Amino acid sequence: MTPHLSDAPPQQTESGSVTLNVEGMTCAACQSRVQRALQRAPGVSSASVNLMMANAAVRYDPDQVSAEALLDVIRSTGYDASMPVPGRSAQQQQEALDQTQQAEYDVLRRKAIVSGFAGAVAMIVSMPLMAGDHAHESVDPFMSGVMSTLTPALRQVMPWLYDIPAVVLSWGLLGITIGVMSWAGRHFYSRAWLAFRHHGADMNTLVAVGTGAAFAYSALATIAPGVFTSRGMAADVYYEAVILIIAFVLTGNALEARAKRRTSAALQALASLQPTTARVIRDDVEVDLPIEEVAAGDVVIVRPGERIAVDGEVVSGESAVDEGMVTGESMPVVKAAADRVIGGTVNGTGALRVRATTLGADSVIARIVTLMRDAQASRAPIQNLADRISGVFVPVVVSIAIATFVTWYVVAPGAPLIRAFSASVAVLIIACPCAMGLAVPTAVMVSTGRGAEMGILVKGGAALERAGDVDTIVFDKTGTITEGQPTVTDLIMSASAVDVTDFLRIVGTLERSSQHPIADAIASEADRRGAGRGAVESFQSVTGKGAQGVVDGRAVVAGNRALLADWSIDTAELDAAAVELEERGRTTVFVAIDGQLAGLIAVADPIRETSRAAIARLQEMGLRIVLLTGDRRETAEAIAREAGIAEVIAEVLPDGKVASVEALQQQGRVVAMVGDGINDAPALARADVGIAMGSGTDVAIEAADIALMRADLSGVESAIALSRRTMRVMRQNLFWAFVYNVVGIPVAAGVLYPFTGLLLSPILASAAMALSSVSVVTNSLRLKTAG
Repeated sequence: MTPHLSDAPPQQTESGSVTLNVEGMTCAACQSRVQRALQRAPGVSSASVNLMMANAAVRYDPDQVSAEALLDVIRSTGYDASMPVPGRSAQQQQEALDQTQQAEYDVLRRKAIVSGFAGAVAMIVSMPLMAGDHAHESVDPFMSGVMSTLTPALRQVMPWLYDIPAVVLSWGLLGITIGVMSWAGRHFYSRAWLAFRHHGADMNTLVAVGTGAAFAYSALATIAPGVFTSRGMAADVYYEAVILIIAFVLTGNALEARAKRRTSAALQALASLQPTTARVIRDDVEVDLPIEEVAAGDVVIVRPGERIAVDGEVVSGESAVDEGMVTGESMPVVKAAADRVIGGTVNGTGALRVRATTLGADSVIARIVTLMRDAQASRAPIQNLADRISGVFVPVVVSIAIATFVTWYVVAPGAPLIRAFSASVAVLIIACPCAMGLAVPTAVMVSTGRGAEMGILVKGGAALERAGDVDTIVFDKTGTITEGQPTVTDLIMSASAVDVTDFLRIVGTLERSSQHPIADAIASEADRRGAGRGAVESFQSVTGKGAQGVVDGRAVVAGNRALLADWSIDTAELDAAAVELEERGRTTVFVAIDGQLAGLIAVADPIRETSRAAIARLQEMGLRIVLLTGDRRETAEAIAREAGIAEVIAEVLPDGKVASVEALQQQGRVVAMVGDGINDAPALARADVGIAMGSGTDVAIEAADIALMRADLSGVESAIALSRRTMRVMRQNLFWAFVYNVVGIPVAAGVLYPFTGLLLSPILASAAMALSSVSVVTNSLRLKTAG
């Protein structure tokens, strides 16, 4: 028995927002009916029902409606609903969903196999009933052709079958069909009845009415054949058609269920990264504990080759850690004391001791999984058209089926009732709202999963769709195009300078007493070169100019020209070099020792190694690139030249960044903003698509639509390319879903019969219907190789 969806992983967010599990939805019409009911409920501001995830994300006013009342709203539409299950880890949530989906697939597969075998038996048993009777041939050319081909062989292999009285065969087929309908196809009829009771209709309605009509006709022909023979009509039965239609629909459902599991493969892989135990030091003893018992502050032992159990900070040890499964980074990252590590990543050859920081639902992997679930439960705007059509689809199809029956009954040249009956059943069976309901959600699920594998977290279908329309990308400078960490780029010594090592030891020692980022860069360079450290005897920071003091008994001045001029020190020897460096966006620091000019240090925030190539590829994609920064124009233009950007907007405050984004939007541009700092958050929120760098602040990441898990601008290119490919797949899915129904329904109704003699078999119609849903899901799965 399929587990109840209350076992599926739920999510509950802030007050007034809840994701409820919905059981029993099978097509876009089901989804549309539940969504409309929720949207009409008092106090509900928005509702998004996801067919793939079998859930409903609702935002509501707790003062007007409760989450429990929302369950009743869903149940009033004929579907079951359940509240979220609290306290589950990301891994437990995904395991529950996997179990539910696997159980659903196992049940559908078993029913499809059994009903398919029963259908084959029914075909064989039906052959003697049609021997010498060609009425069936004219109504169902497919079945007639199959049976006429197999009949000679069957007579040789099973001659005794033709000796059994027809009435016995008919009653035997009736028993088999009742068994298949009441077991394998039971949910079609029960759900159709529930929908009818709640004044609705869905895919189950079409299958139930189509097969139910065929069964009722055949049962009447079996129980009371005189009703037909007294009117000069053959008492034909269509049990094999009923069984095979159910078998084909179940086969399609099973293939669809299997494909759905594949769409969440990335989510399954992420959730499975979290180890279930951790080796913790307690009372100076190493003990293995369930991951749920690890507390913040515990020191966790990580041996070579193991997965790191928790998010934390390295206390001791050094190792290269493979973070690729979380960040998409291809190379291991060296970790040492004070570096942060992510739970679920793989340790290399070194041993580490890690102090646990964020745990459970606050861990990086749990937050990523939650973000992905929210994204996959969201809706892309392109789905709205499919929803509007799905809302009226089933009633329209039923009306077309009735019109088809009446038309054939009136105009058919021979056996009008049989022809009318066959054509109307084919119309009901071939119509498929499922494909329309799956067209967009499957693409969103696969795409967001693929994005996560690439280190790109997309926060929903709307962001995914908007990113595909972007034609202008605005980049922040510091920490986005650049490393965000000033470093020494040039060191020029004067003619009278001391030894380079002594020079760096003296100036590095002085700058360690300063809190300025440029001073940190100089001190770090001295450490990197192994210059050593001296003793600071006095220190003074001069605001806006630099620093001065005494190191190892020597007077040191480090700053701009103005500071050295205060000490009457001539900088002419290095002025030309300083001007050249400043034109390239460097910040220059003149250094004098004991009253003599000693050297010039250039400090800059260098651009990332990947920035220029990534920007060039974005430009090749036809995107307009703009550099937007609060830094001075000279520095901004120097960075822009180095990065290959022609358009620069500099010297703007955070509100100026928002105004710049708005100005581009007023030009009709679709703007993506890429940033990493708190000052970027307003512009990220105002842009059509906000993209936050993985090295950025939580505020920036929260304000963005897309978060890059690693500080690499190639992720921006990948995100745009993934979005564009996803939109192509969505449009293909919707196109084929619409075309399938627009073409298939008229063909099933018999519009080609007057010209070609073609009349579609209900059995072929059921196979086509199953294929349409599977083809949509399969097309979406192509996104697994995107990028």
